[in-house]
Parts: sequence; C-alpha cells; structure tokens
Amino acid sequence: MTTKKTQLCPIQITLKTIGGKWKPVILFQLQGKILRFNELSRQIFGINQKMLTTQLREMEIDGIIKRKVYAEVPPRVEYSITKYGESLKPILMSMCDWGLKHKNRK
Repeated sequence: MTTKKTQLCPIQITLKTIGGKWKPVILFQLQGKILRFNELSRQIFGINQKMLTTQLREMEIDGIIKRKVYAEVPPRVEYSITKYGESLKPILMSMCDWGLKHKNRK
C-alpha cells in the first residue's frame, strides 16, 4: 500500500526557507545592518566560511538577503536584508524573546 504525499504545510515551507542552525542567526545579525562577509563571520560563533557562504547564497536565492559586490581591488561584498526578508523580523524577535526566557528559566 502506498501513501499519497500531501503538499508541505506552511510551517514546513518556513523551516525549509529559514530553518537550520545558522540561517536565523545570520538573519538576526543582519537586522538593521549592512555587514561584510568577515564582519558577519566574526559575529557568529562556530560557523565556518564554507557554511556561511552556503547559507548566504541560499537566502540570496530565496530573496531574503541582498548581496552587493563593489568593483574594487580587493573586491568588497556587503550583505543586507531585503524588504521581503524584513517580513521575517517578527518571527526572529519571537525566537529571540523565547530564547531569553528559556535561558533565564534554567
């Protein structure tokens, strides 16, 4: 007997887009800021360059962040949240608030 797969629920879609260990942290660090790759890397404890690059690319493809490359030597690249990405702010702030409450509860 085979089971019929249904469409992803809205929570699955959200988690597919911003889920995982690093994407919410990256987005939180970019709130209201424009950061260069190395600045972002220094602010996120434990992430390696390959993972940061992968996560940034995925969010850029999804239209959540913007990557701006300046034609300089050496090249300068800045990351910021797009207007569409700003719509995630309430979710990120709720996660932050819950995390602080959970930390204080322990």
